[in-house]
Amino acid sequence: MSEKKKRSIFGRLQRTPKEKWKKEEFTEIEYEPTPVKELLTEMKDISELIIDLAYSAVLFDNEEIAEEVKYLEVRMDKLNYDIRMMAMMAARTKEDAEQLAGILQVAEAAESISNAAGDIVNLLSKEEKTGPILPKILKESETGMRIIAIRRGDLWIYNPQSDIDIKADDWLITRGTDEGFDEIEKFLHGKLEVLD
Repeated sequence: MSEKKKRSIFGRLQRTPKEKWKKEEFTEIEYEPTPVKELLTEMKDISELIIDLAYSAVLFDNEEIAEEVKYLEVRMDKLNYDIRMMAMMAARTKEDAEQLAGILQVAEAAESISNAAGDIVNLLSKEEKTGPILPKILKESETGMRIIAIRRGDLWIYNPQSDIDIKADDWLITRGTDEGFDEIEKFLHGKLEVLD
């Protein structure tokens, strides 16, 4: 199995036990030399996914999805650490440092996105005081339809690709409009053969 396949968290089943993010957050970080392209690709993928999951956690008042967001936020922290280490070890001259500065800015932007997603899921505990206002607001702002993740037993498939089969006991985490939900529900119940 290639290093890339071992590191990737997308498009495959994985197990994230409850509060794994807490354990991950306090484990010692060890630098693993990894190509910059792989680090930036995973950071980009996480930053795209984590916001969708954070909104879903708030919309559905779902602690399990919030746990996934927290885990991905910790994963992003570790990727950011790896990319900073790589930059420090690679910079030998002023010109090297100038070239690496752009990479570090992109990594910092991805880190900021994941931190914002963490802030979003932290709203779940604050809503107890104000009532669930956010789900109402967010439902009004949705457009289109997208499957963000599939929950299969206690495993997850993030960002499922078109070749992933949906099984009878799967839970789908989707984002979209009421019309889109109606379409996917008809599809899953065999009333539609193809989704538009």
